[in-house]
Amino acid sequence: MAAERSRLTMTPQLSKFTLVAHITFSVGWIGAVAAFLVLSIAGITSNNAEVVRGAYVSMNLLGLYIIVPLSLAALLTGLVQSLGTSWGLFRQYWTMVKFVLTFGSTFLLLVHQYTSIARAAQRVLTSPVGKMPDLGQTGRELLVKAGLAILVLMITTVLSIYKPWGLTAYGRRIMQRRRLMKNDGEASALTATVGSETADSRRMSVALRAFLIVTAVVLAALVILSHLTGHVGISHGF
Repeated sequence: MAAERSRLTMTPQLSKFTLVAHITFSVGWIGAVAAFLVLSIAGITSNNAEVVRGAYVSMNLLGLYIIVPLSLAALLTGLVQSLGTSWGLFRQYWTMVKFVLTFGSTFLLLVHQYTSIARAAQRVLTSPVGKMPDLGQTGRELLVKAGLAILVLMITTVLSIYKPWGLTAYGRRIMQRRRLMKNDGEASALTATVGSETADSRRMSVALRAFLIVTAVVLAALVILSHLTGHVGISHGF
């Protein structure tokens, strides 16, 4: 047990804190997307022009100031929780799949927030008062995407609880090296195994840091570009 704890890079208290933060942000993300889904249903079913106008204005604000921050916070705290504990990010299939789903959802959310959602809000604001806004297929598109987002978030929740599929090939190599460390009494073999595992972990850590830095730069560039080109919808108007 002491050997296992020595491999963790976070203290138990810090691990619990990041876990609570990750759960809080994830639950908030699901709730915000559920509210977005309700507004999108109201936007395509209501015959009242002012209700439709209010629905899409609210959807834009909800996405911009609640869903986007919560999704980024959930992604960040999930990465910290994975990389800072023995679960790892690539040692278990469920953590790897969850990361891919969460990262993909966050990236697509940012793209749609500054394109489809912002355009829909802009159209209802520029339409004549009392006249039903012409959104074309945008309303149905946002409804379908909100439903899919709920589905993906529920899948990631199930993965976190059931933790299916077991170890990846990388995870099996780590476990084999740990068994060697436990069973081999020779100091030279122990030192070589620890050094090999440390080198693998170091290479993985460098690759992850590079990946996260590139991702952060891309996302920041998208946000800045959207602001510069005026695609943030009603945010500048307010």
